[in-house]
Amino acid sequence: MKPPPFDYVVADSVEAAVAALARARGDAKIIAGGQSLVPMLNFRLLKPSILIDINRIADLAYIREHDDALAIGALTRHHLVETSPLIAKYFPVVAEAMRHVAHLAIRNRGTIGGSLSHADPAAELPMLALLLDGELHTVSSIGRRTVAVREFLRGALTVDLADDELLTEIRLSKLPPATGWGFADVARRGGDFALAAVAATVTVTDNVISEARIAMMGIGETAQRASAAEALMRGRTLEPALLDAVTEAVRASVEPNTDLHASSDYRRHLVGVLARRTLTAAWQRARGGQA
Repeated sequence: MKPPPFDYVVADSVEAAVAALARARGDAKIIAGGQSLVPMLNFRLLKPSILIDINRIADLAYIREHDDALAIGALTRHHLVETSPLIAKYFPVVAEAMRHVAHLAIRNRGTIGGSLSHADPAAELPMLALLLDGELHTVSSIGRRTVAVREFLRGALTVDLADDELLTEIRLSKLPPATGWGFADVARRGGDFALAAVAATVTVTDNVISEARIAMMGIGETAQRASAAEALMRGRTLEPALLDAVTEAVRASVEPNTDLHASSDYRRHLVGVLARRTLTAAWQRARGGQA
């Protein structure tokens, strides 16, 4: 299979990339790692007349610490996030989940901005960004914009990004002290897309849960949070009866599709099992134990 014909533009700055997008009037695509875009071109699911290569924009590849957040440039490769000491220190759930993203060769090329902009329902990065209440920074020919990940992810392969807009950065606010984490997924083989995955954080204050976050993927058109289940946990300890109730609330919050890989009922059951596992691990870590 071969892609349709296209013109190729190399942008050496954000401004050059944005200008090229504006000139294309909706008929261009950004290419960075190309791990998702190239297969779609080969299958002719996309037929842009122009590809704009942003790999030479060094200013978009970074992980920087701020007082209350980490900022990650859109061109940062998955493997750099996986191995970053800053990510491991402040967001160990991200470091752990990144090891489950495809294979090393893909992680060496795939980019954070590409994964978020592509918004595959079975991709780890959108789920993690949603879990951590990420904030995305974009730029277009008319200016800069900041959008919450909750609003950015609209559906399967659909995001709040205009044709002339470039994602430049994701910013993750640091988690409070005494916050534990958990991540679990199920895939047929290592490196395959997960049938379902769950990531969670639990913050403990005065021996009770002051904040809980649960994010899921592989169970709908986009990653989602289990808000009702999160609310059940606040102000309580994670005892067996509460864990049972939270597990059922998680299952009740999803309406998975049936496909050739798994039935809706199986995915619903699976997400409950994974939620139970990740919350137990997060609770133990928050209280100073090892999961």
